[in-house]
Amino acid sequence: MKKLSLAMQILIALILGVAVGAMFHGSDKAIAIITPIGDVFIHLIKMIVVPIVMAALIVSIAGVGDIKKLGKLGGKTILYFEIVTTIALVVGLLSANLFHPGSGLDQNSLEKSDISKYEETTKTAENNGFGETISHIVPQNVFQSMAEADLLPIIFFSVLFGLGVAAIGEKGKPVLAFFEGVLEAMFWVTNLVMKFAPFGVFALIGVTVAKFGIETLIPLGKLVLVVYLTMIFFVIVVLGIIAKMCDTNIFTFIKVLKDELILAFTTASSEAVLPRLMDKMEKMGCPKSITSFVIPTGYTFNLDGSTIYQAIAALFVAQMYGIQLSIMEQVTLLLVLMLTSKGMAGVPGASFVVILTTLGAMGLPLEGVAFIAGVDRILDMVRTTVNVVGNGLATIVMSKWEGEFNKKQAEDYIHSVKQSTAV
Repeated sequence: MKKLSLAMQILIALILGVAVGAMFHGSDKAIAIITPIGDVFIHLIKMIVVPIVMAALIVSIAGVGDIKKLGKLGGKTILYFEIVTTIALVVGLLSANLFHPGSGLDQNSLEKSDISKYEETTKTAENNGFGETISHIVPQNVFQSMAEADLLPIIFFSVLFGLGVAAIGEKGKPVLAFFEGVLEAMFWVTNLVMKFAPFGVFALIGVTVAKFGIETLIPLGKLVLVVYLTMIFFVIVVLGIIAKMCDTNIFTFIKVLKDELILAFTTASSEAVLPRLMDKMEKMGCPKSITSFVIPTGYTFNLDGSTIYQAIAALFVAQMYGIQLSIMEQVTLLLVLMLTSKGMAGVPGASFVVILTTLGAMGLPLEGVAFIAGVDRILDMVRTTVNVVGNGLATIVMSKWEGEFNKKQAEDYIHSVKQSTAV
């Protein structure tokens, strides 16, 4: 009998999770039993992310060894991320204006959720200006940043450390060999952790449905539909055009990343697929030096799905309270989101915090976010998937821009993927 693929196991777990959650809706005892399984999986994922990002960056930077080349790559990468996320914001705002997901919503039919934990983080975040955001990139204590899984300072330190390893020449070779060993070992650990993924998915989905129930999600169906349709449009049209410009077919690319996208969708965690995405992009012909820099940086600066969601959610709240925003106010909203969406990276509940900060800056009612909390998990699933597609494609864009893309390797790998799916 043929063994079920990881993607199929996760899909079965998703269906079972929804069924079990619906069966035990409102049962605190069932929620208490299932919750630790999902928590263990998320903890396992968080456990492997920091060592993989650090080791991959140090190995790739030490391999490049040229600070001018790295600076050039970094500048191009940030420029590309800024252009694409701005397009994502515009698409989100246009979609919300076109479909009006918040109009005519009966607020009494929705169950309010607790957003106090996000409000507290938002107050802290609002006090941080542009200067504080920049200074936050440089870690005071790299071990503290590692303990908090704060990726931006870790990336900064790893780049400097990698350059240091390259600069000391022969003396740096044992250090480089050590981190190469760490990276290989962590990929092995990742494969082991992924075997637990179906159980984690089952628990995470089961708890969400058991807590909120399927029927409480129906009033927010229009918002969910608008977000999903906008995300699909963005991937097929916007990312599709970018892929075409890079001589890549977006549908073939999605097929190659099928397992990673299903895992991202069901866990609603970009971190869950980070190691596998880096590995797969290298197989797709992108050099390790570019993959190891672009993908971890993209997890902070290039969150297309989250950006679209934030734009739609901000207008959804305004529409829900019957507040009409003028063209100029929406341009201001766009500019505010451009700043807040970058400054919040790595903050717990980042998308919620971005929306709360943006609503506060625009003078819109913060309570409106509580209505979205019930379906946030469902929205989180699709925005995470779009984030993964965007960062994978960014790696190909940067590899081609730098003239280091291995077209033959990519064609061979795509051919092998098509053959394996055809069997």
